[in-house]
Amino acid sequence: MKTLLIVYHSMTGGTRQMAEAAAQAARGQEGVTVRLLQAVQAGPDDVLAASGYLFAAPENLAAMAGLMKDFFDRCYYPALDRLNGRPYAVMVCAGSDGSNALRQMQRVATGWRLNAVAPGLIVNTQAQTPERILAPKTIGTQDLQRCAELGEGLAAGLATGVF
Repeated sequence: MKTLLIVYHSMTGGTRQMAEAAAQAARGQEGVTVRLLQAVQAGPDDVLAASGYLFAAPENLAAMAGLMKDFFDRCYYPALDRLNGRPYAVMVCAGSDGSNALRQMQRVATGWRLNAVAPGLIVNTQAQTPERILAPKTIGTQDLQRCAELGEGLAAGLATGVF
């Protein structure tokens, strides 16, 4: 049985909705166990036990959210050189462009020598004022569908041995 580990952080609910959509779709794939963990809950043992990964975080102040970075900080060296070639993808919930958070998570994955199996997915909420940035988010149906397709694709690739 393969395991897809989805690790996410969310302050206002947007990234949580994205991760949940991906997890729900991935759970429809036979032969794959899906583990959905908040970044503060996930540790090196979770990373080492997984066959593939989906990392999801908001972009805060033009960078990956701090608690997602904390996850990577805690897990990076214990997992280094033990994950080579495993598949991964990244999702970012951003108020503007999200590209720096995406780039930061991709750099960690490159250091782990993971294999990117899909382009990074960025959902832009257009939150540009302090009030909108801090407000609870609702991710639209089309964006949630993109997240679901990503989760389903990762799970299918794991189940069939493509990855």
